[in-house]
Amino acid sequence: MAKYNKMQVLTAMKDSGIVPVFYHNSIETAVQVVKACYAGGIRVFEFTNRGAFAHEVFGELIKRVTDACPGLMLGVGSIVDAPTAALYLQLDANFIVGPLFNPDIAAIANRRLVPYIPGCGTVTEVGYAQEKGCDLCKVFPGEVLGPAFVKALRAPMPWSMLMVTGGVKPEESNLKAWFDAGVTCVGMGSNLFPAETIKAGKWEEITRLCAAALETAGRVRNEGMKE
Repeated sequence: MAKYNKMQVLTAMKDSGIVPVFYHNSIETAVQVVKACYAGGIRVFEFTNRGAFAHEVFGELIKRVTDACPGLMLGVGSIVDAPTAALYLQLDANFIVGPLFNPDIAAIANRRLVPYIPGCGTVTEVGYAQEKGCDLCKVFPGEVLGPAFVKALRAPMPWSMLMVTGGVKPEESNLKAWFDAGVTCVGMGSNLFPAETIKAGKWEEITRLCAAALETAGRVRNEGMKE
């Protein structure tokens, strides 16, 4: 059973503003990355369901970091069907993220009171997902839709809570554009986890990148509120 309830997870996502997105087939590497992110201030982490036996890595990962990283909310991404969602929920995933919207996943997640964050590329998709109980929707692919899509969507639907993945960089101008447009949080992958850094095991660099990204996100959001 998920350790944190829906409101706790959504609040943590909103407060931090950044959700790292990562996958590795090595449990040792995955553990080190999660711990490094945690040391940098990350409290919500999305493990991507990618590659053979990804669920086995996730199952071991959540066991290894639960005590080592108190307060960390670990969820899973790239989920496209209900059976896979159920599998990860059985492994105590605290939230489910997908590149598309599948109402069958919404039913399973709602039954467990676990956030389901589906990928949506149109206003209609966001509206339909909200009808099915998705409090937070993922704007995807972000690099295609852009901040203008978020701003335009929230004009007639200001209650919408949106996460964006794709096209997000730990740069002030990039983060400012997304948060000024009205996103609740952003998902960030390769820009937080350079391949060479991971390969070399430079975990302190991952910690630095996460801390810097969180600081920048917090600053641009505060500046946006003052404007």
